[in-house]
Amino acid sequence: MSDITLADLSYITREDLSKTLLESDSAPALPSNLAIVDVRDSDHIGGHIRGSTWVPSSELDYKTPELVRTLKDKDVVVFHCVLSQQRGPSAALRYLREKQRLDAESETVSKGVVKEGGEEKEEGDNQKEKDEKSKGEKKTQKVLVLEGGFVKWQEKYGPDKKLTEAWQKDIWEPGY
Repeated sequence: MSDITLADLSYITREDLSKTLLESDSAPALPSNLAIVDVRDSDHIGGHIRGSTWVPSSELDYKTPELVRTLKDKDVVVFHCVLSQQRGPSAALRYLREKQRLDAESETVSKGVVKEGGEEKEEGDNQKEKDEKSKGEKKTQKVLVLEGGFVKWQEKYGPDKKLTEAWQKDIWEPGY
């Protein structure tokens, strides 16, 4: 069982996230080291953060393992929902726990590596393999939750087409 809890989650402000998006050399695409996961369900209408991936919270049970594998090369993964009070943090927690589980499984499998022909490898068997192993060491991935969710994001950046796609003012104008 995982020891990761909601108290372990870290947050990112809308200002810090927007700065990262605007300073990217890959704009209008997301920076290659960043993923933004929007876990809103039917409340996804009315706009979304540019380049975000929509994974409704109702699908997280079966999509989380796939997400962990797909996003493994990202340095930063940001989760959010409409307010980032329930679904966003829960999705980030689920992602972290699944990542921890899969990492533990892969460590167990890699300990029993066998050569062609069925011979066990010795520790000092091959320098090239050692070098490749050190290159493949796991980097730490930051998993964050967007403070205030999409509501706070769109209050400041909704009309900005460099940061928000498909924003509909009439949906958000009355307030959330």
